[in-house]
Amino acid sequence: MSKPIVAIVGRPNVGKSTLFNKLTGKRLAIVEDTPGVTRDRLYAECEWRAKEFMLVDTGGIDPYDESPMLVMMRRQAQIAIDSADAIIFVTDVRAGVTATDADVAVMLQKSGKPIVLCVNKCDNLGEPPPEFYEFYNLGLGDPVPVSSTHGHGTGDLLDRVFEYLNFEETERYSEDYIKVAVIGKPNVGKSSLINRIAGEERMIVSDIPGTTRDATDTIIENEKGKFVFIDTAGIRRKSKVDEAIERYSVLRSYMAVDRADVCVILLDATVGFTEQDSKIAGYAHEQGKGCIVAVNKWDAVEKDDKTMQEMRKKLEQDFSFMSYVPFVFISAKTGQRISNLFDLIVYVAQQNATRISTGMLNDLLAYATARVQPPSDKGRRLKIYYITQASTKPPTFVCFVNQAQLFHFSYQRYLENQIREHFGLEGTPIRLVVRERGD
Repeated sequence: MSKPIVAIVGRPNVGKSTLFNKLTGKRLAIVEDTPGVTRDRLYAECEWRAKEFMLVDTGGIDPYDESPMLVMMRRQAQIAIDSADAIIFVTDVRAGVTATDADVAVMLQKSGKPIVLCVNKCDNLGEPPPEFYEFYNLGLGDPVPVSSTHGHGTGDLLDRVFEYLNFEETERYSEDYIKVAVIGKPNVGKSSLINRIAGEERMIVSDIPGTTRDATDTIIENEKGKFVFIDTAGIRRKSKVDEAIERYSVLRSYMAVDRADVCVILLDATVGFTEQDSKIAGYAHEQGKGCIVAVNKWDAVEKDDKTMQEMRKKLEQDFSFMSYVPFVFISAKTGQRISNLFDLIVYVAQQNATRISTGMLNDLLAYATARVQPPSDKGRRLKIYYITQASTKPPTFVCFVNQAQLFHFSYQRYLENQIREHFGLEGTPIRLVVRERGD
């Protein structure tokens, strides 16, 4: 299930970006040892009341300015509004209600989306200034006084937004369908692959990067099982994003990853691995999805009997941060190894949903700690009392220890490798959670 989307909208210079940074700041500060998720200033995960949603910042809307940049910003904002589940409309108490505010309010009302009116720059605590009350004239219900600079009122704002968000939305497809997100840079052949799989021209295919704009679902049922393929617009480098609409394609791609059970990371065999591929893969890894790297356009590569082996070796180095990921060399054009891809998808989905009994895990723990002694520091040695599996998708294990700080990263990595060696878990990340006994 994808996270709800909340768009921040308003005319220029009312403090939208400041509010965006204030609401997402804590989330953005997360550091992970993975080639990371691109957290553009445009959109980011936001957490409130232990629930996550996607917050989207938009350019300022000025209905009267016809400069190309402003026209593009309006278009950009409209795309955000169309994809949002709720809208935060930001205004400026110091400027009062302007003609532009009134026009934007009408535009938002036409969208039919829930709107929370935020009156920004109410920097003093206590009763809002008298100018605050004129914002009732916009006809958008009770405004919320906020200071995005100081953070006053942001909790009340999010509480209001939460009234309109549905976190219990059920997936459209039953559990027996494996949901597959095909992700990658533009023009690596995502739509061509799904057309080949579907056996018909389901999607517009063009060699112009960025042809596919929206995530589209294609249901496939064959002898391998039941699948929902989510085709996504290609994710491209920020510097190459010329059109505002393309930026939202990135957002949609991340949303597709959230919905998926398995992510097929599509590479172009004629180009090889790029930094952007690591960003795309990093997001899928961070979200705990089963992953497969599919090298497309293999038919277009001049090869001998060693080419695949050499390419596989290089990719293993490139994807060293995802050492668990399997590779398959395919051609969407000719259909080469498409059957193998289906087998891998089924296998990786099973691995991602694997559950291991506590007894088997602790037998492994006894073996692993006898083989390599846990680390010690200043005379205190790490003791791992027991290990149990807390959840699946991805397999998540909780280790109960005497002192969490003694559980060095290197030993965690060793334990993870031991779990993989004994139980497989190919194609899926593993999470280790460390708890001191008594936590």
